[in-house]
Amino acid sequence: MSRDALTLVRRELRDQLRQRVDARGLAAAPPTERRLRVREEAMAVLRERGAILPARDLARVVNEVSDDVVGFGPIEFLLKDPSVTEVMVNGPDDVFVEREGRIERVPDRLFEGEEPILHLIERIVGPLGLRVDQASPWVDARLPDGSRVHAIVPPLSLRGPVLTIRRFSQVAIEARDLVSTRSVGSRSLRFLAACVRGRANIVISGGAGSGKTTLLGVLSGLIPDEARLITIEDAAELRLAKPHVVSLEARPANVEGRGEITVRHLVRNALRMRPDRIIVGEVRGGEALDMLQAMNTGHEGSLSTAHANSSRHLWEVAVVEGTRRGEPVVEPVFRFRPREAGAGRFSASGMIPALLDVLQQRGEDVGEELFAVGEDAG
Repeated sequence: MSRDALTLVRRELRDQLRQRVDARGLAAAPPTERRLRVREEAMAVLRERGAILPARDLARVVNEVSDDVVGFGPIEFLLKDPSVTEVMVNGPDDVFVEREGRIERVPDRLFEGEEPILHLIERIVGPLGLRVDQASPWVDARLPDGSRVHAIVPPLSLRGPVLTIRRFSQVAIEARDLVSTRSVGSRSLRFLAACVRGRANIVISGGAGSGKTTLLGVLSGLIPDEARLITIEDAAELRLAKPHVVSLEARPANVEGRGEITVRHLVRNALRMRPDRIIVGEVRGGEALDMLQAMNTGHEGSLSTAHANSSRHLWEVAVVEGTRRGEPVVEPVFRFRPREAGAGRFSASGMIPALLDVLQQRGEDVGEELFAVGEDAG
């Protein structure tokens, strides 16, 4: 059967199945049963139409329609690929993915126009009580597996509906993984670990997709098990293997524009929940002031992230050394020195932070030799 004929059969089959299959009922069924139900219904539709397809084409059409009705349609295969961390749909024939930190284009045209993209967006956010239309043209959501979804449509998007899905690894990255991949130097990590255990406040800044949340999760994993941790995020990403964790997640407004709960609201609530440490996934608004106040009112050892230009490497570890004329004095302790072909080394500046005295009082004596000028051996 020709490609055009297959496309026509697939489109007609998909349209009829949308009318005949209870998608919400399928959502409650186990994945295997979902596929079986859709396949049986698809076979019934084909029999009614008197359509005869070769076995290979039939299996392909049924699988594609099943993905479209109960899965993620044309991008289902991308989301099943464990190497894919982000899927970016910019248009019917303009789809990109991120693999191992690199963005690459998907060569095939995956969607047959803008309508299938809109249908996919609606099916993702509809069961969550959200909607996307001209009156509410963007939405943030989280899938059951923790993946983060953002969709934006016209009139805000000038190129039609745009969908971005960010996936998170189910395998936690540990501190030694950062050293082995040369994302951080061993001396830098030793210092950061001492800062975490010694309850120094830490802010991780970097660009979008630069690994802020990954590093935040690694450092949070170094907190002693007896601590009560309150995590606050716009969309829950952190997976902390700790015995005493309370996770809070912000909530967008509903379709009537009501019910929004911001990160700032949650930070204020967390202060009343007897936290040992407060971990905020990202500060970018008024919650920054609440976070600073928390750090200065007995909640030492808090961690957060903020947006800034940065490399994928841990570019610099710096400490705040008091103030000068009302401005904070920030001194670099460790830096990444880039070289040709993307290589580079981590090195110490020789600056010995005053923070060492505080860490020593709290049982973290790292020693001044850690900061000797020179490249990191690890």
